[in-house]
Amino acid sequence: MNTEELLHKTGTTNVGIVFKEGIVLAADRKMTLGGMIVSSKKFEKVVMINEDLAMTVAGLVSDVQLITKIIRAQVKLDELRRGKKIKTTEAVSLLSNLVYNNSRKFSAIPGVTGFLVGGRDKEGFYLYELGMDGSLTKFDDYTTTGSGMLFATGVLEANFKEDLNLDEAIKLAVKAVNAAIQRDTGSGSGIDVLAITKDGVKKVFAKQIDSRISA
Repeated sequence: MNTEELLHKTGTTNVGIVFKEGIVLAADRKMTLGGMIVSSKKFEKVVMINEDLAMTVAGLVSDVQLITKIIRAQVKLDELRRGKKIKTTEAVSLLSNLVYNNSRKFSAIPGVTGFLVGGRDKEGFYLYELGMDGSLTKFDDYTTTGSGMLFATGVLEANFKEDLNLDEAIKLAVKAVNAAIQRDTGSGSGIDVLAITKDGVKKVFAKQIDSRISA
């Protein structure tokens, strides 16, 4: 067994949806050890950066946690220096640079991470996908990443519409992640959903799946 197989990794389904009043981000909760053993059933993969930004996470947990701490601190520091909030595009660019540098640094353990980022500023709402290599893609409808993305994509393709309201977007996100949980071995254990609206970032759905059987 190599070093990477000993590390916590997440097989994941992450979903981002643009609706008429903002952004919805959703993900499952399963965390695995080397992709073979379920090491946690309560790992929340949708995290709040500040009241304007949130993201889903995937990849090696140690790298994900470090990058999350850095981007939170960097965004706060930049806002303190400027005396005003930074734009979503600026925050996403900072995160993209962190992912790019992390993936290319020399290390015995490859730094593999991936993020979906939702944000708001004076100019509107934004949904971005940050690839494992630091690539940056903006979406105006929806996107999904992770090991369960094929299953989630089918649900999104069939049910997405441009005039979704918040309740409809939440239900669609849950439906998409749930479809992956049913068929993808790397996704499961529960679902978390955050919404980014004019009122800020708020958790709007949380469900732990109890798979225990008793006689």
